[in-house]
Amino acid sequence: MGLFDKKYCDICGEKIGLLGNRKLEDGNLCKDCAKKLSPWFSDRRRSTVEDIKGQLAYREENRERAAQFRTTRSFGEDRKVLLDEDHRWFTVTRARDLAEANPDILDFDAITGCRMDIDESRTELTHEDADGKDVSYVPPRYEYSYDFFLVISVRHPYFDEMRFSLNSSSVYYEPQKLPQRAPMSHAPMDRPSGRPKTINASRVDPEDCAEYRKYRQMGDEICQALEQARSGGKQPAGAALEENIIMHEAVQDIPAAGPWTCPACGGANTGKFCEYCGSPRP
Repeated sequence: MGLFDKKYCDICGEKIGLLGNRKLEDGNLCKDCAKKLSPWFSDRRRSTVEDIKGQLAYREENRERAAQFRTTRSFGEDRKVLLDEDHRWFTVTRARDLAEANPDILDFDAITGCRMDIDESRTELTHEDADGKDVSYVPPRYEYSYDFFLVISVRHPYFDEMRFSLNSSSVYYEPQKLPQRAPMSHAPMDRPSGRPKTINASRVDPEDCAEYRKYRQMGDEICQALEQARSGGKQPAGAALEENIIMHEAVQDIPAAGPWTCPACGGANTGKFCEYCGSPRP
C-alpha cells in the first residue's frame, strides 16, 4: 500500500481522513474512536485492534457507572477528585455532567497508592545598572515557580496511574531578603561596639507562600481521603453538610478584600494569609 492510500478504521470501518490516523500495532484507528478511549490510557501504539475493541466495550459499561455516580465528597479546583462513598467509587474529572463526559469510574479497592510530585524551577532575577544593562544582584536573587501534580496509583486493565495537575497556573515565589545578625563577639578595635554587622540573605522556604501552602495542603488532603476510602473509612452521615456550614461561616468572618498590613512582620498583603510570615489576616 502506498503512503497516501485510503485507510479505514479497523474499529468502526469509516474512512480515515488526512492526518486522522492513529496507528495500532496491527491496524488503524480513527480520531473519533480514539476520543472514546480512557484519557489515562497511553499505550495505543502497542495495542492491537482487539485490545482497543475490548477497551471501548469497557468504556460503554463505564458510562452506566458514570450515570449512577453520586458525589458525596469533592476535592480540587479545575480538575476534581470526586468520591461516591455509597457505591465506593471515585473519579478524576473536569466535567460537571458525568454521564455525558464518561470519566473512568474506579472502585476504592483499585487504589494502590497516592503521592504528590512538586516540580520546582528557578529563574535568576536581574536589575538595570546605571548604563541600562541587565545585571545580576550580588548576591544572586532568584524567583521560584512550583507546579503540583497528584499521582494516584491504581489496579486497572488499561492504565496504572492517574497523574494530573492541582494548580491551573504555576505558583511563583520570590524569597524575602532578611537581615541576619553576625554571631555575637567582641567588636574589633576599629569598629564601634553595639553595632552588629548585617548582611542581605534570602530565606528559601516556599511554605512562606500562601499559594504554595494551599496546593500542598490540597494534595495532602486528597491523599488522606483516598487512603481513608481504600481502608474502608467513611465520613459520618451529615459530616459533609456540617463541614460546609463551618467553612461558610469561616468565609463570612473574613474581612472584605483589600490591602492590609501584617501585625506580626509588617508586610503588605492582599490575601487571607501574610505572604511573608504566613500569619492569618486580622
